Amino acid sequence: MERAMYFESNRSSRDGMIAVGHVVMNRVRSGDYPRSVCGVVAQRNQFAPGVMSRRMDPRQAGLVREAARSVLRGERHPLVGNAQFFHAASYRAGYNNMHYVVTTGGNAFYERRPPALVTRPVPPPPLEGITRR
Repeated sequence: MERAMYFESNRSSRDGMIAVGHVVMNRVRSGDYPRSVCGVVAQRNQFAPGVMSRRMDPRQAGLVREAARSVLRGERHPLVGNAQFFHAASYRAGYNNMHYVVTTGGNAFYERRPPALVTRPVPPPPLEGITRR
C-alpha cells in the first residue's frame, strides 16, 4: 500500500495518498482484481512503472506510512466512493464513460459508467485538506 501511495500520489498531499489507497481497496473488494493489496499494486500496467521495485525516499516514510496504515485500518477519502480508477490530473482522456468524483494529490479519480449515467465528464477542480490526520 505504501508503495502505491508513494509513487502514484507523488507525495503531494495526504488527501492524494488516501485517495490512491481508497482506489486500491476498492479494487481488492471488487472481485475484478486480485484479492490482496499486494496483488492489486503489483498487477502489470496498472500502477506506476517500478512501483514494486523502485527506491522510496526515506525522508517521506513517516507521512506515507501513516497514510497507508490509516487506509488499512479503514479510513477512506470521503469523495472517492466506488471509484477504481485515476489518472494524472493534467491528462485528458477522450472516453465518454468516465464519471469523475474528485481531483486531489495531482490525480483525477473516476468511476467507469455507462455514458448515459455520466454526470461529471470532466475532472473537478483540485480539492485538498479534507482527510483527517
